Amino acid sequence: MELLKLLSANEVVAKIISFLLLLIIMRLLVWKKFLKVLDDRKNKVASESKNIEETKKEIEKLKSDYERKLDQITETAKLKMQDAIAEGKRIAQEIKQGAELDSQKMIKNAEEAIKDELVRARDALRDDIVNLTISAAEKVVGEKLTDAEDKKLVEGFLRQVEKGT
Repeated sequence: MELLKLLSANEVVAKIISFLLLLIIMRLLVWKKFLKVLDDRKNKVASESKNIEETKKEIEKLKSDYERKLDQITETAKLKMQDAIAEGKRIAQEIKQGAELDSQKMIKNAEEAIKDELVRARDALRDDIVNLTISAAEKVVGEKLTDAEDKKLVEGFLRQVEKGT
């Protein structure tokens, strides 16, 4: 209350009139510029917000594109892996078949070699028997026939033995 006593009515009225004049001058000169600055700032903030939203949408779109491409790459890699596995199995099967054919050829060759060796062994055994028989016959007969006659007799004997068995 003491504060009100210090102020005179003329001073209060002068101050009110000064404030109103200042307000009118400000409104005429500065207010439009101030409002324009505020509107520009508001528009700038809205524009930047819109740009940020558009950028977010572009980022989301790029992210979904990259994820889709990554899925395609993964699928392609799986298909290539399956193709490589199938190719490996096919090659393994071919190698197995080749090994089986080789083993059959080796067995056949071994059988033929055994047959050939058996024929040679029979021929060698026959020659040994002929020679032994000739030696035994010489001792029994006491005289030697010609080699050709000896062999002829023994071979004839062996043929009869083979026919009998």
